[in-house]
Amino acid sequence: MRVSFRLFLPFFAMFVAGAAMAADDAKNAARFQVLRSDKVNVRAGPATSYPIDWVFTRKGLPVEVVASFDTWRKIRDIEGTEGWVHQGMLAGRRSVIVQGKQPSPLRAEAKFGAPPVATLEPGVIGRLVRCDPTWCEVRVDSYRGWMTHEELWGVMPGEIVQ
Repeated sequence: MRVSFRLFLPFFAMFVAGAAMAADDAKNAARFQVLRSDKVNVRAGPATSYPIDWVFTRKGLPVEVVASFDTWRKIRDIEGTEGWVHQGMLAGRRSVIVQGKQPSPLRAEAKFGAPPVATLEPGVIGRLVRCDPTWCEVRVDSYRGWMTHEELWGVMPGEIVQ
């Protein structure tokens, strides 16, 4: 019995190490979240001892989480600015920002040529309802409709959201 345990132990150790690495990879994988508050301090590093570089003042703003350290998340905004925030300042729900230089139609159906239910200016934030590989259903105030991934920031290209 002792011999078989010795043979099993290295394989078990490799399994545990692999699972830990996979968990770290999942924690550090890029993903989108939203700001939980109207005032979120963005710091130069992952601790309160680092200086505040700027303050976000837009609750619900989507940000991309690009790295993690302990309870801190390194985030990136639509303009590419990066900094560290405490995980408590982020919420898991999803929102998107209309991007581009021209207004974009919020379509009644997930197809080109569908009638618009609204026209959205760049910078408008909407709640992400769901996405297939091409289209996302978005809710902005009382309007609900479809936009392509390319018209939105806050969703990965081709990402499926249920």
